[in-house]
Amino acid sequence: MSFKDHFSTKASLYAKYRPAYPSALFTSLASLAPCLDLAWDCGCGNGQAAVALAEHFARVVATEPSEAQLEAAKQHPRVEYHRSAERAVVIQDGSVDLVTAASAVHWFDRNHFYAEVRRVLRPGGLLAVWSYGLCRIDRSVDRLVDRFYHEVVGPFWPPERRAAESNYRHLEFPFPELPFPTQNLEMEWSLDDFVGYLNTWSAVTRYTQARGHNPTVEFQHDLSCVWGTGRRRVVWPLGGRLGRVGN
Repeated sequence: MSFKDHFSTKASLYAKYRPAYPSALFTSLASLAPCLDLAWDCGCGNGQAAVALAEHFARVVATEPSEAQLEAAKQHPRVEYHRSAERAVVIQDGSVDLVTAASAVHWFDRNHFYAEVRRVLRPGGLLAVWSYGLCRIDRSVDRLVDRFYHEVVGPFWPPERRAAESNYRHLEFPFPELPFPTQNLEMEWSLDDFVGYLNTWSAVTRYTQARGHNPTVEFQHDLSCVWGTGRRRVVWPLGGRLGRVGN
């Protein structure tokens, strides 16, 4: 398989420090699905969305091209993991109620992915793709985080990241659309937790490889001056696109 692999080397960090998606998102998506028999989560990473979907669907197929991510994936009796990119060869035509891609579709060959979505979805089935933006904490912390994101590691973001920054509003999406459920991700994190999350960023990995040192080390010192003690509420605005195939 040939794919742009920005996360395999950080699979364990990704599993530990990526924020969890809100359960209300999956409740909303399940309420709109034609049935609750089968969901396919494409680009599943460590299985965050797949395991959440399993609380609503009888069976979840989760596909991911990174072997390291699959090895770190959360296990669930109703989730089956397969190593694959934008295809789901284990799924029969017209059998899926919901397809999801959580913070992943900007990495896909979308022509292949959308063709596969059309193949596997049953009439009335849904496709949901989403991402989350830059987090917010408070004005003093946000000012430093914005500078780190845009100026320090900004030149090292892969170009695909731009689509995710806009919650895919400008991405091609060839399906009749429904309003995407409005949600935020929220975590209560220590400074060490937050820096662990920063170390999952693809731009941090690329900066470290290019410059020979990790930029989060110095940045953590700067942040400690404004973070204070204890845990802080970290909020990410979540948005995406929701479409339904013809009945």
